[in-house]
Amino acid sequence: MSSANSWLDSLQGFPVVVEFLVAWGEMDAYRHVNNVVYFRYFENARLEYFRRIDWFGFEAATGIGPILASTEARFRRPLTYPDRVAVGARIASCGTDRLFMEYAVCSQKLGDIAATGKATIVTFHYPSGQKVSVPEELRHRIEALEASVGRSLPQASVPA
Repeated sequence: MSSANSWLDSLQGFPVVVEFLVAWGEMDAYRHVNNVVYFRYFENARLEYFRRIDWFGFEAATGIGPILASTEARFRRPLTYPDRVAVGARIASCGTDRLFMEYAVCSQKLGDIAATGKATIVTFHYPSGQKVSVPEELRHRIEALEASVGRSLPQASVPA
């Protein structure tokens, strides 16, 4: 291996990477990390992404926040205790009123991606209870964060 962090190389295109230790209690009767735990990993990475673009401050000022519309996971290799995982999060594309997020869970023990995931996040005006277009200010914040790892933000090719 070329460096102490070479297990993280597969996450280079992700502007947000958070690390966790696999806990003994996250394993199930089949002696691997239970599938629901991956969704917690995704959630923590998603919220860190939102923190980095200060969406919570934006929501406090405008009432426009995120709402998770859908999420999915593809389990590629089982995680087991003990291990350290790094979870990457990025916006794959931006639609009119939603963002399409991608995740990757990388295992230090395996030296490989253990799972990938996707989410659709709708921009929602909580005071009115209505979805709204993604505000330009949020688009700019997302574009800046994605540019920090050399990515540009494509527009979604599917209608919202």
